[in-house]
Amino acid sequence: MNPPKTDARRHHDPQVRGFASDNYAGVHPEVLAAIALANGGHQVAYGEDDYTEHLQQIIRSHFGATAEAFPVFNGTGANVVALQAVTDRWGAVICAESAHIQVDEGGAPERMAGLKLLTVPTPDGKLTPELIDRQAYGWEDEHRAMPQVVSITQSTELGTVYTPDEIRAICEHAHAHGMRVHLDGSRLANAAASLDVPMRTFTNAVGVDILSLGGTKNGALFGEAVVVINQDAVRRMKHIRKMSMQLASKMRFVSVQFEALLARDLWLRNARHANEMAERLAEGVRAVHGVELLYPVQANGVFARLPHDVSERLQKRFRFYFWDEAAGVVRWMCSFDTTAEDVDAFVAAVKEEMAR
Repeated sequence: MNPPKTDARRHHDPQVRGFASDNYAGVHPEVLAAIALANGGHQVAYGEDDYTEHLQQIIRSHFGATAEAFPVFNGTGANVVALQAVTDRWGAVICAESAHIQVDEGGAPERMAGLKLLTVPTPDGKLTPELIDRQAYGWEDEHRAMPQVVSITQSTELGTVYTPDEIRAICEHAHAHGMRVHLDGSRLANAAASLDVPMRTFTNAVGVDILSLGGTKNGALFGEAVVVINQDAVRRMKHIRKMSMQLASKMRFVSVQFEALLARDLWLRNARHANEMAERLAEGVRAVHGVELLYPVQANGVFARLPHDVSERLQKRFRFYFWDEAAGVVRWMCSFDTTAEDVDAFVAAVKEEMAR
């Protein structure tokens, strides 16, 4: 049977935006234009293209002279590749209980990378040297997976942000124990915008060894990157990326997106706007009786507790997720394309549903 002949058409209302995830957002027009620019003609495959080569200069301008970018398909892939590169077969990774690698990656770090995650409960999603020490022991104990890496997330899964001094303390503590530091930076731009500092200030400048650099949450179509800062910390990155099924044949289309974001200030403009919208949302609901904000709003996420039935009614009007449904906790995320009108309409809906 032949498929029906139809013209390409839009299947959604482009005016509808919600607060479920910054992954729901489309692609920034400047990124789309960059993809079109890279199209046409032939370029060498598998990362030997001109765009990936030029990306290295841009990455070094943000993360120091030793930095090297390895574009990959997605965030889980970036984390799996990065963690494999800094662990032995018997290695373990210390992370927060709320870490994305623990909660939201389907067991990929453990199943695909073959490493052990050693989790620590945190009050705000942030590790400290003292919290790390709950799992940082037993290096010579053959009965225990060896702690070799500390993985932190910036900004965290709870929307909080590490200061440069906090990350420096973690790096110094980890390195003193012979461990490396991995930074999951799917929302690294939001943290830099929140702190109003360059990304280098809390990465290479304070001792981070390797990081996962996010693109899709900040306006890219697809693709993330592993950025190796400490070349002595890793082994055979190209081979690890390939065996992890994260080597793009037409890599120029990943690299040119990062060029569009990072060569000038698009990454920062997008992140600042998303953060500002989250703060506008927090301010709007803060005075609503019965709504409790749970964490400081430091990036582009707002975490709140409100009656379960209210959340369910709101979900019929706007998309968002429960973070902890049993506790009535929800997460509201803002994106580079969230508008002030979107926020104000949502705040009005919260007030209406809380008043019912």
